[in-house]
Amino acid sequence: MQDTPPASPNIEQTPTGGQPSPAAARQDGQIDAMPSQEELLRQAELKAEEHHDAWLRAKAETENLRRRAQEDIAKAHKYAAEKFASEMLPVKDSLEAALTAENSTAESLRNGVELTLKQLIAAFEKSGLAEINPLGEKFDPHKHQAISAIEDEGEPNRVLNVLQKGYGLNDRVIRPALVVVSKAKSA
Repeated sequence: MQDTPPASPNIEQTPTGGQPSPAAARQDGQIDAMPSQEELLRQAELKAEEHHDAWLRAKAETENLRRRAQEDIAKAHKYAAEKFASEMLPVKDSLEAALTAENSTAESLRNGVELTLKQLIAAFEKSGLAEINPLGEKFDPHKHQAISAIEDEGEPNRVLNVLQKGYGLNDRVIRPALVVVSKAKSA
């Protein structure tokens, strides 16, 4: 008896190192695991094109956001005084009406000025503009500007006289009050 190996059906001879040839793999129903270099290059180019398009869209969106932000800032600067201006218009109207009034007496003129002053104070309050009138208070260099110091009884650094009222806008001093302060008497 001769020992002969059993013949294997449908096994093709492999040309190199035991790997089945592509034809043999296709015959077995297997799919090629490795795409060709041309296919890899085409896929890489498609991905690069997608990324480039996404980058262009992101860049355009950033430019639009920057442009809109600049426009908003410009509008905010341009119309910052709009509210205050609208509050001041009745004051101007009252002053013009007072100037056009005929046969006005000194008393009626005074009453008109007082009403106009009330309108002005209301406009200031609505706009966050507050008066600084520190008479009798302790001197505060952040809110007051001392013009001179006078010897006086009592605690030094008190505001004795207000020469000009100051104003603050929403807790920011826009004009300090001009004041005269007290100083201790010299012995």
